[in-house]
Amino acid sequence: MAGTIKDRVAVVGMGCSKFGERWESSVEDLLVEAAYEAYESAGIDPKQLEAAWFGTMNSGRAALPLSQSLKLDYIPITRVENMCATGSEAFRNACYAVASGAYDLVMAIGVEKLKDSGYSGLTSAMPDSDGTEPNLSAPSAFALLAPAYAAKYGVSTEKMKEVLSRIAMKNHANGALNPKAQFQKAVSMDECLKSPTVASPLGIFDCSGVADGAAAAIICRAEDAHKYNKKPMYVKALTIAAGTGEGALNPDFDFTMINENVRAAKEAYRQAGITDPAKQISMAEVHDCFTPTELVIYEDLGFTARGQGWKDVLDGAFELGGRLPVNPDGGLKSFGHPIGASGLRMLYECWLQFRGEAGKRQLPDPRLAVTHNLGGQPWRCVAFVSVVGKEAG
Repeated sequence: MAGTIKDRVAVVGMGCSKFGERWESSVEDLLVEAAYEAYESAGIDPKQLEAAWFGTMNSGRAALPLSQSLKLDYIPITRVENMCATGSEAFRNACYAVASGAYDLVMAIGVEKLKDSGYSGLTSAMPDSDGTEPNLSAPSAFALLAPAYAAKYGVSTEKMKEVLSRIAMKNHANGALNPKAQFQKAVSMDECLKSPTVASPLGIFDCSGVADGAAAAIICRAEDAHKYNKKPMYVKALTIAAGTGEGALNPDFDFTMINENVRAAKEAYRQAGITDPAKQISMAEVHDCFTPTELVIYEDLGFTARGQGWKDVLDGAFELGGRLPVNPDGGLKSFGHPIGASGLRMLYECWLQFRGEAGKRQLPDPRLAVTHNLGGQPWRCVAFVSVVGKEAG
């Protein structure tokens, strides 16, 4: 059985750019914006960094965009890509490098510039296959979750649309409290229900937006954390599950759950020592690319029982004042999804919440948080789950 890096590394500084239509900013500008906020919060000079991991899917090649824009001359920099889990993958690699003893102080940073790139972030060349797999747009692929869930658990079409709209309303209400979100405006139930259809039953407000953005984390050995910051964030577990793709050709595939989510969460909880996530976790940032994705994630990650998630949504369980707030920063719905940055943006919200710096959306004393990314389609994907904590131990 694999080991764990629980409490062996800590985050001592984080930064996040404003997300949105950043026409005036280049990829390099966004990297500088996120990195220098992280440097400042860690109280370090950039020359102290010994290595860096650079996450981007389509906004740069190799290490040079990072080394040149931040003048990180001649240190080892690795570019990583793992679809929508790219930012989280950069963080995972950086943490493991420190835990191994190879480095004492490193940076993980992710960026994506989508708005003026001609690339939406939703379409890209997929790996070679035998040519028999479905070829659907991202909205239509994730839309399949909604009717499957409704049929399995006896939820009417009208009630299902209400549930999905409540998820959209929650995330937009949270984003309205966040000055770094792309969309800082609450939406009503009526607006969600009447929004133009993108891929039935999903309307515009069921889909995340397209945005530019960057986010960064400074990481060191846990025993050194207080040299840099009095309020570090401790890493409890980091896991990725890469799927088999079997669902693409299976007519009986169950579209009410995503096995990669389940596998990644189970292993993360084992490493972190979590036995009851619904009760032990204070908050979560999850990959709400589309509203039915977030509904399924609640159950895949053990925040609620199978078939119970839609009822918990209507009861407000995952809202800011609920029993387990999900996406308190507004999620992908409010931030958009600049692919290389999203995973680190989620960790940034945990960082702010643990430090009591989340402003109007601040939760009362969160202690343990989960972040989650999902890249690919429901039947073939990679899923990432992290567990981070306010304190060691």
